[in-house]
Amino acid sequence: MSRWIRFLLALMIGAMGGLFYGWVISPVEYIDTTPDSLKIDYKSDYVLMVAEAYSVEKDLLAAVQRLGLLGGVPEENVRQAVLFAEREGFLDSDVALMKALQSALASWNPALETPLP
Repeated sequence: MSRWIRFLLALMIGAMGGLFYGWVISPVEYIDTTPDSLKIDYKSDYVLMVAEAYSVEKDLLAAVQRLGLLGGVPEENVRQAVLFAEREGFLDSDVALMKALQSALASWNPALETPLP
C-alpha cells in the first residue's frame, strides 16, 4: 500500500471514530437551558419573532410575556436587539417591526393590564 492510501485510510477511520464517539457514545446534553443563555444574534432573532407576532396580534401583554423568557428588562432586550439588527444589516422592514415593538413598550403601563388567569 502506498503512503497516501494509508494516510487517507487512517484519516477516514479517525474521522468516523470521532463522529461515532461524539454522536453515539458521548453526545452533548443540554439540560435546563433557557433563552436567556442565547447569544445576541439569536436573541435578536427571537425579539424579531416576538415583534412579528405583536404586529399581527397587537397584544402587548403577550409580547412582554414572550420577551420575559429572555430574562432582564424587556425594553432593554428589545433595545439591544434593535441596535444589533441595525449594525448587522437586518432588513429595514424587520428593524421597523422591532422599533414598533420598542415604542409600544416605551408607552406601556403594566398597572393598566389585567393579568392572565
